[in-house]
Amino acid sequence: MSGHSKFANIKHKKEKNDAAKGKIFTIIGKEIAVAVKEGGPNPDNNSKLRDVIAKAKANNVPNDTIERGIKKAAGATDAVNYVALTYEGYGPNGTAIIVDTLTDNKNRTASNVRNAFTKGGGNVGTTGCVSFMFDKKGQIIISKEECEMEADDLMMTALDAGAEDFAEEEDSFEIITAPDDFSAVREALENAKIPMASAEVTMIPQNYVELTSEEDIKKMNRILDLLDEDDDVQAVYHNWDE
Repeated sequence: MSGHSKFANIKHKKEKNDAAKGKIFTIIGKEIAVAVKEGGPNPDNNSKLRDVIAKAKANNVPNDTIERGIKKAAGATDAVNYVALTYEGYGPNGTAIIVDTLTDNKNRTASNVRNAFTKGGGNVGTTGCVSFMFDKKGQIIISKEECEMEADDLMMTALDAGAEDFAEEEDSFEIITAPDDFSAVREALENAKIPMASAEVTMIPQNYVELTSEEDIKKMNRILDLLDEDDDVQAVYHNWDE
């Protein structure tokens, strides 16, 4: 994806989410609930919760909202049991789409996801039908504007902490890690007071698909918009070269 501004994409997503902050708060709230249930409310000994908190801060979720979410999850005896489900399918022109969800109603979620694909001229496939086209990686994006550290020093800090790769883009730096090393690398950067525009374990496409037809672009945006509006949807990954 050389020449593409990953930071611009992050900013674009954030600006879009700023118009619907409730969606981000819902996503983070569910992830906090799951992390607390699995590892307890103390981030000092719950690395998954530490990662969710870092993701929340990168998305400008206020500290008191994060703390409220942790307390609520820790004290909830009647907590909702969220089930993690992943859907895979195809959009226009064979584009590959992966949808991660956390739901308390599998039937509702399956119906909504299928509906989103159908309305955009796509279809949900079987498990594994497109995930082989992606690599699961930790990805940290750092804005050049916000980072005072020299590129070489930043690269060495990341690599010493266990990062796999470091790339310099036009307006940002991208650090890639194995999923298991993500927490250690993110925490090393946090300890070095390096601000992160985005920090999460994600699915990175091995190749990208271009959509040249206006109709295909319209359909793809329809799928993504419908999925974005669904509160059960936590993340959407695709290989459309926007």
